[in-house]
Amino acid sequence: MENGVIMQYFEWYLPPDGNHWNRLKNDAKHLSDIGITAVWLPPAYKGANGIFDVGYSVYDMYDLGEFDQKGSVSTKYGTNKEYIEAVDELHKYGIDVYADIVFNQRIGADGTEIVRAIEDNPQNREQQTSGIEEIEAWTRFDFLGRNNTYSDFKLDWKCFHGVDYDERTKRSSIFLFEGKHWDENVDRELGNYDYLMGADTDFDYQPLKQSLFDWIDWYVDTANIDGFRIDAVKHIKFEFFKEWLSYIRNSKKREFFAVGEYWSKDLARLQNYLGICDNAMSLFDVPLHFKFFEASASDGNMDMSKLLDGTLVSSEPTKAVTFVENHDTQEGQALQSAVLNWFKPSAYAVTLLRNEGYPCIFYGDYYGVPSHNEKPFMDILDKLLWLRKEKAFGSQNDYFDDFDVVGWTREGDDEHIGTGLAVLITDKRGGVKKMYIGKRHAGKIFYDCIGNCADTVTIDKEGYGVFEVSDGSVSVWILKNE
Repeated sequence: MENGVIMQYFEWYLPPDGNHWNRLKNDAKHLSDIGITAVWLPPAYKGANGIFDVGYSVYDMYDLGEFDQKGSVSTKYGTNKEYIEAVDELHKYGIDVYADIVFNQRIGADGTEIVRAIEDNPQNREQQTSGIEEIEAWTRFDFLGRNNTYSDFKLDWKCFHGVDYDERTKRSSIFLFEGKHWDENVDRELGNYDYLMGADTDFDYQPLKQSLFDWIDWYVDTANIDGFRIDAVKHIKFEFFKEWLSYIRNSKKREFFAVGEYWSKDLARLQNYLGICDNAMSLFDVPLHFKFFEASASDGNMDMSKLLDGTLVSSEPTKAVTFVENHDTQEGQALQSAVLNWFKPSAYAVTLLRNEGYPCIFYGDYYGVPSHNEKPFMDILDKLLWLRKEKAFGSQNDYFDDFDVVGWTREGDDEHIGTGLAVLITDKRGGVKKMYIGKRHAGKIFYDCIGNCADTVTIDKEGYGVFEVSDGSVSVWILKNE
């Protein structure tokens, strides 16, 4: 789709009022109007903490807010009926829906089992620190509140590699079940980063693996979703989602979009993952997020000419989902790395106004995070979204050639009349830069639609203009009176 934009339509601190799906439904037309073409929704199934669960403590994937489990019928976001109604309303306005898929861990088991296990060093999961011992593991998932509706598959210890808690001794550690092994083809952090939390899913256990194929068939039929945001792929055997995505695409004869979360600054790790999964999915550009974070926090001492170096969008532009912020980078979260507010307009200009990448904007940046007093960026995001929708077309010319002031132009094209723009950003002192925007604009006047620079720029006969940016800001120059 032309100049598509995803909105991550949630943030960590949303109120647990069970009304989020209704808010989304009522917001569908507005989202379409501002240029949102897809939404990434939070996990829609019942978490271990019921209505208070953001969704990543997965309990029952067949309970989309329909059964009295974990203290509530509704999830944090609403009921099954409200979820489906919201999806239908989004589709009415041509907006795709990407569902959050969390397979790595299960939490909130209904009961324990006695299991023989070996304790591993939490800092090096390849190093055993005990012999085989019996532990009491929370691994029995009976889903009694659902009473076999949709599926009669139950989970027990055989569905998992291990856990991080022994109920018998009240001891927290990393316990690998006897006869099991951590998946080999995962991220090598901590020796082997298969285990993350809760009861760790064994994707080699055929009954469990088949249940995940059965579930996605049911889920797509039930909710009519268009794609997937896949959680924690660095912790799951790298080959699994290649097979899983191939299955559902062939089963439904649809090319579902998919983007994985591989949380690493190391571009080589992301490229390795894409290679192993045969480019079956895109990945979030985590290295780019950290470039934004560094630029915002370095007091003007980052070399802006290297802003895009080592990023996924610069090396694999068709597989990069670019973002500034998400629910994990928010203040108070385990991966906290929030881009400082002063730099966010510049960061969003990079993701939204360049040719490469598939941008995702964050609900918390658009609507605010009241519980943490974060200022929303609705006005500037509305402007940047409009620019992406109406002006960001044509050939791109880059000017990442200065320590502080960098920029690019989009020349516009014949298909989109009145298009083209010039962007300058700086993390410190302002300045000017002569940039080529195309002979088609010779003699035309451009102005800074962000409003940070008052003067206008007239394009010379060779298609160049001398554009300006103020200290620590962004300017976007577009045609005046067109």
